[in-house]
Amino acid sequence: MKYYILFNPLAGVGSRQNRLDFLKIEEGNEKVFYDVTSDGGYEKLLADLEDGDKIVICGGDGTINRFINGIGDMKIKNDILYFAAGSGNDFMNDMNLKPSAEPIKINEIIENLPIVTIKGKTYRFLNGVGLGVDGFVCAEISRLRKIKNKKVSYIPVALKALFKCYTPTKATVTVDGETATYSRVWMASAMKGRFFGGGMMIAPDQKRMDSEKLITSIVAHNLSKFRILSLFLLIFKGKHTKYTQYVAMKKCHEIKVEFDRPAIIQMDGETIEDVISYTVSAKAKETIST
Repeated sequence: MKYYILFNPLAGVGSRQNRLDFLKIEEGNEKVFYDVTSDGGYEKLLADLEDGDKIVICGGDGTINRFINGIGDMKIKNDILYFAAGSGNDFMNDMNLKPSAEPIKINEIIENLPIVTIKGKTYRFLNGVGLGVDGFVCAEISRLRKIKNKKVSYIPVALKALFKCYTPTKATVTVDGETATYSRVWMASAMKGRFFGGGMMIAPDQKRMDSEKLITSIVAHNLSKFRILSLFLLIFKGKHTKYTQYVAMKKCHEIKVEFDRPAIIQMDGETIEDVISYTVSAKAKETIST
């Protein structure tokens, strides 16, 4: 039996070998390493799978995001395991896992994930998407990592964005057919999990395995810089939701967000620039853009 170990050489800090030291595979089984940043795609990998072989996704949220979008609509009967070894592990937090814990099977979790449509293309996401300051912060972290070639903390980058770099905007948000317009919007998010930003509990009441497959819409609006700082500190414990005059939150099936100027959107920490709108459906569709 073979274990196909999918890894992102850019995920986490340190060498690939250091991050994989804690991954234990039963003796007698073959390890086959697969770089998810390569140009080969997943078709050959999946074609090589035999009955009993297993896929191990080794990394953080971005590594899983690459996988769920890379496979498109291809059906996989083999076990798909997840081993937390990256720098962004909001999925790990949502599943109450510890770093370098035993790999867990995620076949059921990655089936019927929500779909987000951006600039005419569709994607699946595992944790959440957000248009606004969270997208700006994720893009800035990615830029700094390339320059410094080391881990960059979310919090100082976010604080700089809140006070110096990011300007809130106006947004129109439609949730299950009901439309509202907000001013001074810092972010408009759709969450499948509870966490974003490396441990911030933005959607504390969201349930990943909800039988209704609901998602949570969150809009942070009408906030001064002083108020946004207070709210930012409360997000880590999920205590921000009581400030309903600044946080509009609702569980739903469909979300459409429209900004009055281009912003950066993040999907599980992966970013797309110059986005004005996005739509999310909690129920999977038949075709995914790849």
